[in-house]
Amino acid sequence: MSPAAGADLHLIDALGGAGRYRANRREVVRDVTGTPVAELTLAPALYIARTMDKLRSAPATAAAWPPELRAERLRSAARHFADGVLAGIAPDEHHRLVAGTTGVPVAVARAAAATIADVAAHAQDCVELARPAGALPSGARAGETGPAGPVVVWRRRGRVFSVQASGNHPAVHSLWLESLALGYRVAVRPSRRDPFTAYRLVLALRAAGFPDDDVLLLPCDHATAGELVHGGDLAMVFGGDEVLARYGASGNRTPILPQGPGRVKVLITGDWEPHLEVVAESVAGLGGVSCLNTTAVLVEHDAPGFARALAERLAQAKPLPPEDEAAELPCTSLAEARALDAFLRASATGATPVLGGDGIAHDLGDGSAALRPAVHLLADPGSGHLDIELPFPCAWVAPWSASLGVAPLRHSLVVGLAAKSDAMVDDLVAEPSVRNIYGLDRPTWWLPPGVPHDGFLAEFLMRSTAVARSR
Repeated sequence: MSPAAGADLHLIDALGGAGRYRANRREVVRDVTGTPVAELTLAPALYIARTMDKLRSAPATAAAWPPELRAERLRSAARHFADGVLAGIAPDEHHRLVAGTTGVPVAVARAAAATIADVAAHAQDCVELARPAGALPSGARAGETGPAGPVVVWRRRGRVFSVQASGNHPAVHSLWLESLALGYRVAVRPSRRDPFTAYRLVLALRAAGFPDDDVLLLPCDHATAGELVHGGDLAMVFGGDEVLARYGASGNRTPILPQGPGRVKVLITGDWEPHLEVVAESVAGLGGVSCLNTTAVLVEHDAPGFARALAERLAQAKPLPPEDEAAELPCTSLAEARALDAFLRASATGATPVLGGDGIAHDLGDGSAALRPAVHLLADPGSGHLDIELPFPCAWVAPWSASLGVAPLRHSLVVGLAAKSDAMVDDLVAEPSVRNIYGLDRPTWWLPPGVPHDGFLAEFLMRSTAVARSR
């Protein structure tokens, strides 16, 4: 019997190729106060293995659709996701459920839903941005070009795309939608912290006309997750370094696209005062929980003064429950908040606390806690602190000089840059471990449709193939 039997909970089933599947084994999903809100099916390994085997046996139905039809149905899915009542859940209730279980402010959950809908509506157009200029347009067939080749065909590397999602921010589900625009079948393992976003999105896609065996939701435990990941032809895996190391180990048959910590950094080489507000928003916007939030700030002139000003700005956020419309900070269980506080204290050895040194866990009195921001000042950027990324607004500030160059900025998903030197931009573009470079007229979490996140997804899912027919 389920541990929540008899409770009035939302029931989240697996959505397999033959419709809904409800396993005997289910898990209670709780909000940050510990209150049960849903019961999630945990599909067994045999069910997932058989499902994935069937998916690989034939191309997706949507793969045969003309691009215009896929675009139309993705736009329809965007409308269903944004405005529809799916599985009896209206948009406002969905936002509250996501906020309650993830701890992100409800305004952030609402904005994330809008982002997912926006990406779905533009997915078909966006994949064309990644198509090599020398390849045939989507929908064109090599056999229709006549015998005068050769031609270049942009084709899928496989048929089934597996997604192991995280629950740190609901907008992670915007990152796999373009695979449907490319004609893949997609199987998603949702986070057990936020199963609602993936569930709603798969229902929206099916309501828009995508067949059940083209887009699937397969919740499972960690021990079973490998069946889903390695059952696909290619996979996207979200998680920390340990998760990525497990799935990226040699011998795994499935190519993995890792989506790990962003370790986003900002460099300010001139006066920092004009950039204080956008840096604060880069650190704390989206609740401070995204891989695109700023983790480290390097300052050429007066790093201590900048750290104090940033701390003063971040300290203005009030600790409130996630369902409060004025909430800006993330929340979690009180026990987890205290564990994070202890981890931060241990990790900050050698750094000077400017904000949060007296604790970041604010007890809300209901079993949950808001996570207050933290700012630490470093003596130099080589102390090893710059890559410590935590699930709340936490910034490490360090001095920088031109002699250091781009070395302290390596291994960053985004570098936010306020520098007058074009050479610095060129140096960052030439650094392979830096994925994106933004000017500080926008926060580091800026990511409209069509802008690559960690490269274009199509770079991973597609390949160019030459076709030269006999004359």
